[in-house]
Amino acid sequence: MTQEVTIKDKQKYLEENYPFEGIPKLTDQLECIHCGSIFTVGDYKVYRRNEGGMEFICCPNAPECNGTVIDWIPTKRRRKK
Repeated sequence: MTQEVTIKDKQKYLEENYPFEGIPKLTDQLECIHCGSIFTVGDYKVYRRNEGGMEFICCPNAPECNGTVIDWIPTKRRRKK
């Protein structure tokens, strides 16, 4: 069973839990390879598996999309200025 976790300070959480080098800014745009959506990093969600279990940084479209932070790639689309 998974449960969404409310994160008050998303920047701090990302800095403490992002599993790769080069932590993105909350304002960066990335693409989820699972659902194909382009999203703003700050819209991510966190889910915990079971009570007291591991937490996962997930696509903003979770739980409909099962993509996690490992599935995020730089977007090929350019933002409009």
